[in-house]
Amino acid sequence: MTAAIFLAILCLGLASAAPTPDYSLDAEWEEWKRSFEKTYSPEEERHRRAIWEENVKMIKLLSEENGLGMNNITVEMNEFGDMTGEEMREMMKGSSVLTLKNGKPIQKREITVPKFLDWRTEGYVAPVRRQIGCGACWAFAVAASIEGQLFKKTGKMIPLSVQNLIDCSRRYGTNGCQGGKVYSAFQYVKNNGGLEAEATYPYEAKEGRCRYRAERSVVKIARFYVVPRNEEALLNALVTHGPISIGIDAEHESFKRYTGGIYHEPKCRRDSPNHGMLLVGYGFEGKESEGRKYWLVKNSHGEHWGEKGYMKIPRDRNNYCGIASYAMYPTL
Repeated sequence: MTAAIFLAILCLGLASAAPTPDYSLDAEWEEWKRSFEKTYSPEEERHRRAIWEENVKMIKLLSEENGLGMNNITVEMNEFGDMTGEEMREMMKGSSVLTLKNGKPIQKREITVPKFLDWRTEGYVAPVRRQIGCGACWAFAVAASIEGQLFKKTGKMIPLSVQNLIDCSRRYGTNGCQGGKVYSAFQYVKNNGGLEAEATYPYEAKEGRCRYRAERSVVKIARFYVVPRNEEALLNALVTHGPISIGIDAEHESFKRYTGGIYHEPKCRRDSPNHGMLLVGYGFEGKESEGRKYWLVKNSHGEHWGEKGYMKIPRDRNNYCGIASYAMYPTL
């Protein structure tokens, strides 16, 4: 896909609302609302439908280009179809604060690695969750990596409280639903002496007062580590320690609409992570000699996004989308 075509497609998601809806899309609009449990006031529905219709046009263009061999990913309308690109960027605000001098960089070790790794099959990964309209991807990424370490230690998968992080870690430098810092969230859990479970401090998709109670804490972390900014170190850490919190550049329509395949985005940057996710494995598609290697990453946009909530990022491609730029993991 050429840059000019891609920019034009991006503009579709940001275009002004059409004064009159396309009535030929009525049935599709109603079915989409039912599928994703969308309800609006009459005024909001006109606004959201206009955005949705522009995104439908964009999806059709991407699909046509896919048929011409211009893409290697699949895209379709998902639950974010009524949101503009700018609204998605606001929702997906993540972390971009890590520095080696503030963390404990891990030491490089030579290890023998398997050709495929998927920590989900070992029980280290909880079901995919939805952040909905709250830009707390940083908190989901932190909670998920601690969940993996807790499972490693106890053999029990206990979903941890993202809301606890949103409400209680502000004085460490996080901003609730307006974005946050993975490093700061880990620092909060370490200094706070624990984190509650989702069962006792459930997710609300909004900011609230801190209600953490020490007697309900289910996990403590002893320390946390910053992974050196290269894919070899990331592979080492993933194999030896388990799932890892990462940040990537997700400010693209192709990310918003991704439904499968190894992600390809010409404009993806290595030095601008803006969305927190969880690295859970790696592998390759087709034959190993074909070089279609990928990292397997868990998102917090629900199972309707991506491959049932997961994404494949190109591996050994010069730190594609910054997957190795801001990686961290805790130890208990």
